[in-house]
Amino acid sequence: MLKINTSYKSKGYTLETDRAIVKIGSKEGELFPYDMLLGALSSCFYYTLLEILEKRKSDIPDIEIIVTGDKREKVPTTLEWVNLDITVYGNVDEAQFLRFVDLAAKYCSIHETISKVATMTHNVHFIAVE
Repeated sequence: MLKINTSYKSKGYTLETDRAIVKIGSKEGELFPYDMLLGALSSCFYYTLLEILEKRKSDIPDIEIIVTGDKREKVPTTLEWVNLDITVYGNVDEAQFLRFVDLAAKYCSIHETISKVATMTHNVHFIAVE
């Protein structure tokens, strides 16, 4: 069962789980709801990809994921598109890694959820490391 406790008090707003507390809002050190949604997508995508790499006994390179998106102007203002810009630092089989990225997109539940309302794309960049 998933459970999130959110508190909306005059001192500020928080989202709390058994593991962490996050401040919600527009001030320094606080997150907007879409920050959390896109962050959740990035995290889910990475951990799904990591699981695939581990099952295939592949080397695990350093990876950076930048998620961008845009909301529709008309109500409902759901996400219109989302892009994952993935940079891979390491010497990997690029064709194989691209297949793993496609699998991660398929099996990441948050990616799948957002794809119901938004066009999802990803770009992968490879930077060889000596």
